[in-house]
Amino acid sequence: MVVFRQEMVEERMGDCWSRTKDQFDNLEKHTQWGIEFVERYTKFVKERSEIELSYAKQIRNLSKKYQPKKNSKEEEENNKYSACRAFLSTLNELNDYAGQHEVIAENLTSQIISELTRYIQELKAERKSHFHDGRKAQQHIENSWKQLESSKRRFERECKEADRAQQYFEKMDSDINVTKADVEKARQQAQMRHQIAADSKTEYASYLQKFNQEQNDHYHTLIPHIFQKIQEMEERRIERVGESMKTFAEVDRQVLPIVGKCLDGMTKGAESIEPKHDSSQVVESYKSGFEPPGDVEFEDYSQAMKRTASECSLSNSRAESKPDKPTGKSKGKLWPFMKKSKSPKQHKEALTLRLNDFMASKPKMHCFRSLKRGLSLKLGAGSEDFSHLPPEQRRKKLQAKVDDINKDIEKEMDKKDALIKMKDVYVKNPHMGDPSSVDPRLAETGQNIEKLQLEAQKFEGWLAEVEGRMPVKSEPPQRQSVLYETQNSVPSNDNCAQDRESPDGSYTEEQSSEAQIKVPNVEFDDEFDDEETLPTIGTCKALYCFEGNNEGTISVMEGELLYVIEEDKGDGWTRVRRNEEEEGYVPTSYVEVFLDTNGKDA
Repeated sequence: MVVFRQEMVEERMGDCWSRTKDQFDNLEKHTQWGIEFVERYTKFVKERSEIELSYAKQIRNLSKKYQPKKNSKEEEENNKYSACRAFLSTLNELNDYAGQHEVIAENLTSQIISELTRYIQELKAERKSHFHDGRKAQQHIENSWKQLESSKRRFERECKEADRAQQYFEKMDSDINVTKADVEKARQQAQMRHQIAADSKTEYASYLQKFNQEQNDHYHTLIPHIFQKIQEMEERRIERVGESMKTFAEVDRQVLPIVGKCLDGMTKGAESIEPKHDSSQVVESYKSGFEPPGDVEFEDYSQAMKRTASECSLSNSRAESKPDKPTGKSKGKLWPFMKKSKSPKQHKEALTLRLNDFMASKPKMHCFRSLKRGLSLKLGAGSEDFSHLPPEQRRKKLQAKVDDINKDIEKEMDKKDALIKMKDVYVKNPHMGDPSSVDPRLAETGQNIEKLQLEAQKFEGWLAEVEGRMPVKSEPPQRQSVLYETQNSVPSNDNCAQDRESPDGSYTEEQSSEAQIKVPNVEFDDEFDDEETLPTIGTCKALYCFEGNNEGTISVMEGELLYVIEEDKGDGWTRVRRNEEEEGYVPTSYVEVFLDTNGKDA
């Protein structure tokens, strides 16, 4: 029953297309339009593929443009923030997202464009074959029709000639004046014409029968068969286009799960942002370790005019109590951000009290050192021990440096172990190599390890000083000298400790043949010509040579004896005096101080 219905459907389809036998040219135009439609759809998919590739390329370039630079310290610092890590995750997911668009373009090309291009060529060839057969069949039936018409016209013509010959014979036979021979001749001519007409009739009948048979085959068998093939070809074309459109949608659907994962990764990165953690990282990064300065005291200039005679006599008695030590006018402590006195007649005691207050303020010296270090840092002259940084930042930098050196030491140790094993193999198997050839490399590796260990010891010493684990003043000068001579390759002049840092890291004086960074002159209050001389509280001996190029400092020679007029307030500087006119600050670590107990109490 099913087979019967199928045959009926096929018969009806054949009948449907066979009815278009008089529309052969229209069918040819329609099938040509169908091929052009497939080509148009193929071009559409190709342009879509090119758009996907271009979009993927632009997305990749965008992701690459905003990727952090490799081996960039700034980017490494930024990666500790959760927002930067989330942005990096977004860039990576965006790169994968671009890859899925490349997959779409690749699948469109392989599954649709290539297949349709090949199918179009096959479709054109099949269509050409079918219409060639149709044209051939039409040409054959037209030729048969022409032969039939020709035989028909000849038969008609011969019949007319036979009638005329018969009429002429009858006329000649009825005429008494015509000879018997002429009559016989006319009779033979008429008989011949009748025979020719009969032959033409037979030929015409034969051609007619042949044409009718061919015509019947043409319109009932051959042409319907050709049209059936064309119909099947057209249905396959339509079905192929539908499959391609379905594939067009499936290609996008296949990548949706991975695209969803990429979007989920972006969302997860955004949700991992921790504002409080990032803000705490900012605090940790820029924490200086300095103590905030104290309150500024009120300056009562009205008291300067009420100086009593007892204060003057007390000052004179202090000066007479030390007759064996040099006395004279003092410049006072030089300090940044202090304006010069515009009134030289202003009373001495108020200015003295103000100067002593500044000298007793611990954070102020930090300000001076911070000024010098900040300027040096901006000018690109950061010291090796990071003394230009605040204490907390300096500790972090030193710790990172120590970690890097330890990693290098581990690498060199692994390299040394490998060379030792190689040498043992050569000793046991001389044919594999000469053991002595490894010795130069072992010696070089050993030297590298020693250098790195000295470097690590140097930075660990600075780190210990910053963390307060190493008592600097009690350390023997010989060890300090060895420690700091290892870090300087420039020879010192006049046995001075130039290009060396003080043992506590509080002062660094850099001098190079290429460039020398100097702190700009700061305006200090040095117009204290009438100020009374500060009393000495002890003596000191210079352990190192110090040039004192900066304003407010004093140069000393190694082994020189000086007077101490103000001890270290915790900022790493001690105020000393050489004679009446020369006094200033020197690094505390450069001198050995002997305080006078009575003088200190006074």
